[in-house]
Amino acid sequence: MRRDVFQAIADPVRRDIIQLLAEETLTVNSVAEKFDVSRPAISKHLKILQECGLVAIRKQGRERYCQIRPKNLIPAFLWIDQYKKLWEDKLDSFEDYLMRLQTRLPDGKAHKPKK
Repeated sequence: MRRDVFQAIADPVRRDIIQLLAEETLTVNSVAEKFDVSRPAISKHLKILQECGLVAIRKQGRERYCQIRPKNLIPAFLWIDQYKKLWEDKLDSFEDYLMRLQTRLPDGKAHKPKK
């Protein structure tokens, strides 16, 4: 079953795993040790990340090493980035509104800045 990148990043534990692996390659056990979640639950999260192509798992001896594949996050980044301008405009508009509110006195009259 091929999963979608958005399924991977929808879960906060998987986002935390992505963050950990962005810093360094870890064994499955090392990843599991960082969470208050069962080892089988972490293995399931890693499997989903692997199915999405965000994590590669390679076996070396008795250990399984997890490594991030950040280029596969690009589709999610591009989708989110298209909304960046929209949200920046909305936040700028909201900031302007708040600034106008701050310049008004409690009686509703506009406050005139001192010269």
